[in-house]
Amino acid sequence: MTTQRLTPDQRNSFLAAMLGWTMDAFDYFIVVFVYADIAKTFHHSKAEVAFITTATLAMRPVGALLFGLWADRVGRRTPLMVDVIFYSVVGFLCAFAPNFTVLVILRLLYGLGMGGEWGLGAALAMEKVPVERRGFFSGLLQEGYALGYLLASIGSLVVMDWLGLSWRWLFGLSIVPALISLIIRYRVEESEVWEAAQDQLKVTNTKLRDVLRNGAVVRRFFYLVALMTAFNWMSHGTQDVYPTFLTSTTNHGAGLDSVTVKWIVVIYNLGAIVGGLYFGTQSQRFSRRYTVVFCALLGLPIVPLFAYSRSAAMLCLGAFLMQVCVQGAWGVIPAHLTEMSPDAIRGLYPGVTYQLGNLLAAFNLPIQERLAESHGYPFALTATIVPVLLVVAILTLIGKDATGLRFGTSESAFLPTGAT
Repeated sequence: MTTQRLTPDQRNSFLAAMLGWTMDAFDYFIVVFVYADIAKTFHHSKAEVAFITTATLAMRPVGALLFGLWADRVGRRTPLMVDVIFYSVVGFLCAFAPNFTVLVILRLLYGLGMGGEWGLGAALAMEKVPVERRGFFSGLLQEGYALGYLLASIGSLVVMDWLGLSWRWLFGLSIVPALISLIIRYRVEESEVWEAAQDQLKVTNTKLRDVLRNGAVVRRFFYLVALMTAFNWMSHGTQDVYPTFLTSTTNHGAGLDSVTVKWIVVIYNLGAIVGGLYFGTQSQRFSRRYTVVFCALLGLPIVPLFAYSRSAAMLCLGAFLMQVCVQGAWGVIPAHLTEMSPDAIRGLYPGVTYQLGNLLAAFNLPIQERLAESHGYPFALTATIVPVLLVVAILTLIGKDATGLRFGTSESAFLPTGAT
């Protein structure tokens, strides 16, 4: 079977979405790498400064709601461009925060902007790429997240360890990929699926609020929020506190030096990219649902290696394998959420369900830090990761599946029908 090549518009749409998501992860994980340095600068505890990750995540559902509603009314293109400009400027201003309060406010605003990016970018990209290759591009899009994490680790290594500069320089760098994304997105055409959905709304005299009030849509909405809560807890639980665990000399941390830790982060993000690409592609054959369940269960026997190893080599191997599994499951999500969303509200539905899950999982890092203080980092990692891997598998297994659903058809128009 021949592989359908992307048109320039499809390629630009996908590339812009991936760069936007990469930017999101880059800026988020900058904080993960430097919150101990920020704590020293502003004279706060690490647990207190970890709250700025919660503040960012807390505003994302609001951004997803506002930009999603706008995108479902006027199209994807303009809201996405406004969104990129907004979060680029706010992220850059974080470099100049004079105190901790201002930094928290800027991170709240940044979360608002980034809340709109993933849902709209994923919707536009998945609506444009060929349906037969949606699994592959879903995995590639989602691993923009791992690429952003990788770039943040390299940026931290170069800026702070090699050049000896302040954490503020990292936030200044964050504007570069965002501006590149904006330039590419300017060349993207509007979604044909959205235009067809608007025509269908007019023909049937249906309002957006009618779609949002539909019982099947509402029930699926709450299910997807629960699923995304588990997914976000799984990813943040295996990533956010891990660099601190690797460097810490207290609370049973690994006590590795900063440079070694950042190279380990680079390697396990390569594992994340491998997992997302491979399992995202396989989900086109084995279904989104069964692929996620396989990845989540595969992660369980890796937890002891990931959390209790003492040598740098074994910790690196455990982290690499864990991210293959975790991001293997995540590679399915852009395709899965957009396939589970009605055409008329695909700007709103995936982004809000995803970001509400992010919000409900936002206390993961502070909880892990508290558990580490009382029981040590290995226990904190195990106690939060094992249950959530099981929950991800169970919730996915009892849910629906719409692998390969063709957008812009009567089957995908207003109701989440056709899923099995």
